[in-house]
Amino acid sequence: MLKRPGAAVLAGGALLALLGPAGPADAEETFPREVSGGYATWATGSAELDGVTLTAVRPAVQGSAGRTSFPATGGGADPESGAADIDLGGTLRLDGSAGQPLVLGTLRLSLEGDDGALHARTAVGGRARDLTLAEVATDGAALAVRAGGVTWTGLQASLTEEGAELLAAWSGAEFAAGDGLGVLDVTVGTGSGTPVETPEPTPTAESPGAEPGTEQPKSQRPTGTSAKPTATVTHPNLTAGSEQTVTGTGFEPGAVVLVAIDGDTRHQAVADDRGRVERAFPVYATAEAGAHAVELYSPTGEQPGVSAQFAVESSDFASR
Repeated sequence: MLKRPGAAVLAGGALLALLGPAGPADAEETFPREVSGGYATWATGSAELDGVTLTAVRPAVQGSAGRTSFPATGGGADPESGAADIDLGGTLRLDGSAGQPLVLGTLRLSLEGDDGALHARTAVGGRARDLTLAEVATDGAALAVRAGGVTWTGLQASLTEEGAELLAAWSGAEFAAGDGLGVLDVTVGTGSGTPVETPEPTPTAESPGAEPGTEQPKSQRPTGTSAKPTATVTHPNLTAGSEQTVTGTGFEPGAVVLVAIDGDTRHQAVADDRGRVERAFPVYATAEAGAHAVELYSPTGEQPGVSAQFAVESSDFASR
């Protein structure tokens, strides 16, 4: 099994472990109160995302009426001013006309005065990218301060210019800065009193199986998947500068699967309805001759990762 770092940027400008927890905000130096539990509920029913489907990945939980709850995992708040910087657990997966989904992780909500922003991390061309996905307007939102926490209600989210450019480049559709992304309601504990617990949204009636982000009983899981995935490569031996393809089986249908080459996570794939994934990747001309490995793994950790070996031959050896 290949070794890889946890939720961190990997060497070579690689893809991040998007579904890992966000790094803690510097709450003690910036805010008088530390966030101690809570959640943000994002209602996307009014979002201007035609042709795009949003799915939550745990620990975020997707509920009915386009509402998704993200647990607050850290950060800080100033109840007097209404300012806050809150790390949110979970990930959003966007599906549309593009062949691959767009995965947004390491979500962070910042609020200050009349302005706010929703920050996210994604991967473009095998490289991690941090961006400000949305502007979050606090003007008109309600702020309620309690002994043990703070609640913001009615925070209006809209695409930033770079968020619109990302969605347009990914989907091929037209998006513009200012397009609505729905409404955020946020409740967090502030280090005194009883910590706020994240509620469990009511599952939707749309999915015949488990709701994304929740555990599905084994008896209800789709058939055709195995407990342990497998991986094979098309070319056991190839020369540097060629293209390799890895095929995996036994994953949960619809699961996002990350692809690591020699421990460097560069790509992702999505399992089809039979739990199968396939991803082509380049073997760079600078690759050293000898043994190499490609690993497929689920960022959620629900299924074990699996790897396949292949050998890179030097051009001189291949021409003999």
